Amino acid sequence: MNEFFYITTPIYYVNSHPHIGHAYTTIATDVLTRYMKLFGAETYFLTGTDEHGQKIAESAANSGIEPKEFVDKISQEFRELWPHLHIEHDQFIRTTDSNHKACVQEILQKIYDQGEIYLKEYEGLYCIGCERFFDESELENGNCPDHQTPPEFYKEQNYFFKMSSYQEWLTKELNQNVDWIYPGRYRNELIQLLKDPLQDLCISRPKSRVKWGVELPFDNKFVTYVWFDALLNYVSALDWPDGEKYKKFWPHVNHTIGKDILKTHGIYWPCMLKAAGMPVFKKLVVHGHWVVGGSKMSKSLGNVVDPLAMRDQLGVDALRYFLLRDMSFGEDSNFTEKLAVTRYNGDLANNFGNLMNRSISMSRKNFQGCVPPSGKTGYQEKELHQSFANGVKKCHEYIIKFQPHRALEHVALLSSKVNKYIDTCKPWKLTKEEKDRERLGTVLYTALDMTRIIVGLLDPVMPKKMYEARKNLGLGEEILPFASLSPGLLVSGTELPIPSPLFPKIQFSPTDLVNVKNQQPENSLNNSAPKENKWIAINDFQKMELKVGHIKSCRKVEKSNKLLCSEVDLGETRLRSIISGAAEFYSPEDMTGRQVLVVANLKPVKLMGHTSEGMILFSDDNGKLVLIEAPEHVNPGVIVR
Repeated sequence: MNEFFYITTPIYYVNSHPHIGHAYTTIATDVLTRYMKLFGAETYFLTGTDEHGQKIAESAANSGIEPKEFVDKISQEFRELWPHLHIEHDQFIRTTDSNHKACVQEILQKIYDQGEIYLKEYEGLYCIGCERFFDESELENGNCPDHQTPPEFYKEQNYFFKMSSYQEWLTKELNQNVDWIYPGRYRNELIQLLKDPLQDLCISRPKSRVKWGVELPFDNKFVTYVWFDALLNYVSALDWPDGEKYKKFWPHVNHTIGKDILKTHGIYWPCMLKAAGMPVFKKLVVHGHWVVGGSKMSKSLGNVVDPLAMRDQLGVDALRYFLLRDMSFGEDSNFTEKLAVTRYNGDLANNFGNLMNRSISMSRKNFQGCVPPSGKTGYQEKELHQSFANGVKKCHEYIIKFQPHRALEHVALLSSKVNKYIDTCKPWKLTKEEKDRERLGTVLYTALDMTRIIVGLLDPVMPKKMYEARKNLGLGEEILPFASLSPGLLVSGTELPIPSPLFPKIQFSPTDLVNVKNQQPENSLNNSAPKENKWIAINDFQKMELKVGHIKSCRKVEKSNKLLCSEVDLGETRLRSIISGAAEFYSPEDMTGRQVLVVANLKPVKLMGHTSEGMILFSDDNGKLVLIEAPEHVNPGVIVR
């Protein structure tokens, strides 16, 4: 990995108050930054607010105050929210900052002097909510696809940026650099958009219509189009062109955005950078939307969730964990309070919290309140050590690939393995005989040592809770270095304080966190009465041929929002195509490379014109499909007994 790591959120539009969607993006960026620090990188984390444009001016007028007073107030709400969510950014930028406005004007003048900005009369359909013109082909039943309102017709003179001249270059870059946009399907979406002629970009608004904005340096009768203004924050924050921060960090910039602003960041922004003579960004990381009541969470739709209210129910760190754990990066995810509470109780209270409490309590009781000495280790400990060595490596790989959900999924699996290890070894039985004392020490030491590693892996996600966890383990206050997250480094004899409960179990009680009455219902299976067991004989089970498979590649099935088609290695002479209805929960990138369990003798069926030659096994976790994975060291084709 690079020595330097620069990451940004989009700067948030201040026409209304922050909601859980803003919180997710910023928390995700904070978590990625903390992990990169853990890995040894020098990091720089930028966020801020976008404060110009017609929509702002109208919102201010509706509030009966001047635009500057309005943006000051809302911007401060964002600034004050982030510490409440344990977010530690390096810089908070505002597009009303004088140095930013100066940077915008300097770049505009540079591109204008190159002859790449021109004046012409233009007419078209304009959405105030999106602050851009639309082609009729982009509308849905005559409405803006995001706001579901008809755009207004405008005819006026404006300045245009010759973005069309960069179409061939941008298409080539997207085709050659397969890792430039993540997940890959958004890169494919951009390539598809560029199959149509790229239009020049209108980059001004006449002051006769919009006065609130950055004045064009070459014509004071116009202000800058809000997107041309806002996007430049990523370089103005680093003191382009001569600032030390720009020289150090710009080659290593990663933009984190929601999928609704893919076009502006994936097409407008690289063309602007190219025209200004700057290197393009290193990576564009695109996440999906939180869905509430069947619709994207949106201020305009009135279905937003207050992040502080959600924080009060779950706790800050548990909220951070839920948001990062339950949204597969790049995919939409359903938000309900019940799902959040279920995840809290399952992963944090019952799994990790239980592991820490039982490990510390048994050690304190049997070894004078200290970490016990470890005796001779056997195959169980060696197997667990190997799982953790591999697990730490995999978590590192997932974060580097911008897959925090997979990293946390793996951490939860590691925690479950330690709990299973304790259940198998039964240390409570080993307390009865003195001859078993060495073995008791080994088991409890191993459990505590593995818990220490889990604490280190979770620290970027839950910094305050893991600080408490380190104190529970008798460790120092300093964050555990990534290099120390290997087995056998916990010091025997370390005093263990009486553990404080990190994640007390909570009961679900619906609140008014969201401004819609009917959240999307949970899976009907979860709400139905328990069914009577229907026993099968062993002969029935043996009819199924379960095999370990390795997913070589995966793609979305065309014209389907639910289906994925995986090419699976089952140790045969060819790969099998298997269709699964998991696209809501896993992206093709998430599926690729995984070891899975497959029903191999299922009769082939046709789904959406594709033949499916088996079934990949998933579990149903409160309406969320969770892939059942096989150990990595098992060869494809091995039969599951």
